[in-house]
Parts: sequence; structure tokens; C-alpha cells
Amino acid sequence: MTILSRCFIGLIVAGILWSPRALFSQLKESSKKVVVIDPGHGGSDSGATGINGIKEKNVVLKVAKEMVHYNQNLFDNAFEIYLTRSSDTLISLDERTKLAKRLNADIFISLHCNHSENPNAKGIEVYVSDRKGEHTNESILLAFNIQKANQKNLGFKSRGVKLANFQVLREGSKRLPSVLVEFGFLSNQDEAIYMAEEGNIPALALSVLKSINLSK
Repeated sequence: MTILSRCFIGLIVAGILWSPRALFSQLKESSKKVVVIDPGHGGSDSGATGINGIKEKNVVLKVAKEMVHYNQNLFDNAFEIYLTRSSDTLISLDERTKLAKRLNADIFISLHCNHSENPNAKGIEVYVSDRKGEHTNESILLAFNIQKANQKNLGFKSRGVKLANFQVLREGSKRLPSVLVEFGFLSNQDEAIYMAEEGNIPALALSVLKSINLSK
């Protein structure tokens, strides 16, 4: 056996070298919560389009990126945050939840903006899976925290926490607390103007981050 081989084996025995899986497990145990943020739509799927021309896919991506920024600079990296997309690309619904599974994430939050034929419809609503399971109570708590933060701090009308059979919730909730946030209605003039204003994006991001913190 060569000296190099003996050194390599010695390092393994001493626990200095780890397999990627073992290392990931070690980091996970140390632990910050792993949060997957899913900016809805993307690429050829614009989602809703506001009366002022803003697109849902762009609004939610900006919010997601601001969440990463504030987690690093204001929350001192309290969470490990991963985005399902970080650019204007379309990711399948299946891949969005698979990322959370691969990361063994603790929380999954899908970000969206609403739209209605009724121009007067407004407010925030947060969805959880309509299938009761192991993570239902945690999902509901997180959902209530998010809608309450947006109502209290940003003045959004609360449309409550609702149940739905959306694929990302159906698949995500099998493994971890999962919610889908509809920030406001791009079909409503006031809310479309609010979300088109770049200065309001950080407030939306902070409201969700603080809600995760309350749910720890």
C-alpha cells in the first residue's frame, strides 16, 4: 500500500473526509431550516398579467430574490433558502417539488399573484393542501402567519387561508409544510400599481420571511 493510500484511509477513519451524503446529513443536523421558495410560472408562462402590463412571473421572482437578499443581510442567514428558479425560465410543477425532496427541505412556499374577472377583487389569500396529512397543522400555521403579516404590516385585505388541490401543494405536503401565496390581484388597479412599484417588493419579501421566523 502506498503512503498516499494509507493517508487517505487514515483520514476516512478519523472522520475528516466525508461522502457528500454524510456531509449533507451533518450540515442538516446542525441546523438551519431549509426553505424552498418557488416563484410561480416563468419563461413562456407569464402567469397573470396586470392591467398596467406587469407580469406575475416577474413580480414573484423579484420577491423571491429579495427574500434571499434579506435572509443574508438582515436575518444573518437564519435560513438556507433555495429558489426553484432564479431567472425567467419555466420549470415543471413536478420539478419544483422534487427540488424540495432532494434538499430534504423543511418548508416549501410557492409565490403567486392573483387575477379575477372582477376588477374589485383584492387582497391576499394563502392556500394549503386540501388533503389532511402529517404536515397540515404546520402548513396552516405558516399560512395564517403570512396572511396576517401582509394584512397587518402592508394593509392588504385578508381573504383567509384556503384549501386547494394544487399540484405543488398536493405533492409538497406529503413531505413538508407547504403553502401557496397569492399576494394580491393584478386585475385590481390599486394592487397592480402597488406590485409594479419596485420599492414595495422588499416589503412583500420581508413579510414572508418574518412569517417563517414566527413558524420556527
